Amino acid sequence: MKVIFLDRDGVINEYPGDGKYVTRWEEFKFIPGSKQAIREFNQAGFKVFVISNQAGVSKGIYSSQDLQVITRKMIASLKKEKAHLDGVYYCPHQEKDNCNCRKPKDGLLKKALSEFRIKPKISFFIGDSFLDMKAAKNFGIKGVLLLSGKEKMANRKNWEFTPDYIFDNLLSASRYICSHYGR
Repeated sequence: MKVIFLDRDGVINEYPGDGKYVTRWEEFKFIPGSKQAIREFNQAGFKVFVISNQAGVSKGIYSSQDLQVITRKMIASLKKEKAHLDGVYYCPHQEKDNCNCRKPKDGLLKKALSEFRIKPKISFFIGDSFLDMKAAKNFGIKGVLLLSGKEKMANRKNWEFTPDYIFDNLLSASRYICSHYGR
């Protein structure tokens, strides 16, 4: 089984900015090509899961119901493009809560695989931040850094390590991964 783990903000939808959150559907804007990229992963035989920290819930900035509405509408919009997610997993906690599901910890990745009884042969974590790259490293899978959100190449000198792959956006990443690791 092949698995793609995706962060959400800055990967699928536009990054809202440091310290900001997507609090309602009207603020959720798909990054051009992200729906197509997910469809390509689906067609290449990958299971696709969203793994995202959403601390705005525990901070009271938006409710878990607001997050569910955004998620349902995101899934419906993907379905119209013949793309789908196999699962969506959120950590609503803050760093101070010290939970095992907040990235860079790998609790949500383990949960997704456990619930689907998957033992992946090939796995990637695609994200726009070093929390995502650390989560990939902690879980022992390939980290794919996208420059479509939080992280920028200008920060490279401050990186703790170099990600396995770096792409401008999800569509570029999907084209490469599907051509090298697809069916």
